[in-house]
Amino acid sequence: MMSESDRADQMGQATREKLRQFIARVERLEAEKAELASDIRDVYAEMKTFGLDTKVMRKVIALRKQDENERAEQEALLDIYLEAADGV
Repeated sequence: MMSESDRADQMGQATREKLRQFIARVERLEAEKAELASDIRDVYAEMKTFGLDTKVMRKVIALRKQDENERAEQEALLDIYLEAADGV
């Protein structure tokens, strides 16, 4: 029969192994994220060589990520704020 100490030791080994697995997964994902970020920078650099405004392209991409209703609401608020600013 397994003693309490042996059982705790075995549990500790399993926990340590799971921790190592989690760390390895996060490190692999961080490496993939860095590679993707580099690829995205390359695409923006390529856009720039074609004379495209990358700041505007980033905004277009951000807007496309938004829900249509959310985008319409933000545009309406922007119009209201611009009208109010013109009166200042």
